[in-house]
Amino acid sequence: MLGEASDGAAALRRTAELDPDVILMDLRMPGTGGVEAIRELARRGARARVLVLTTYDTDSDTLPAIEAGATGYLLKDAPREELFTAVRAAAEGRSVLSPAVASRLVSAVRAPRIPGAEPLSAREREVLALVAKGTSNREIARELFISEATVKTHLTHIFAKLGAKDRAAAVTTAYDRGILG
Repeated sequence: MLGEASDGAAALRRTAELDPDVILMDLRMPGTGGVEAIRELARRGARARVLVLTTYDTDSDTLPAIEAGATGYLLKDAPREELFTAVRAAAEGRSVLSPAVASRLVSAVRAPRIPGAEPLSAREREVLALVAKGTSNREIARELFISEATVKTHLTHIFAKLGAKDRAAAVTTAYDRGILG
């Protein structure tokens, strides 16, 4: 069976209806994003293997998708044959990573993470600016058209990147470093 979904919530519904072997999942979609959908599929115990197919290959995109349960990660510019091979491999339960993503992961594992060394993404800066204004997670989600869970994921990444333990420390650190001004 073959199905299509326009966002993460629809992907969850279609997966329940069709019980596919492999899901090709984009990360950035309206509403429920790809990482959140992958996490929910894993929580539900879906048997489908998730192969991320996206244009984004930054650490802040790659690592959360794999941690959430993605079997593989390919970039949309992958040659057609590579995509077909990846889908077959994912269906067999093998991990698949584009060469660019694989070398980025190897570098990330080899290099110790130094708090503050990795820059915040544009979306993380948006979330942090709203936090600095005293905006709640629910209000941030509504304003940015994302779920509260996605806001929490962004905050987790912000805290890790800034070496902060909470919202107040993240905002203070961001002002000190000139990230917020």
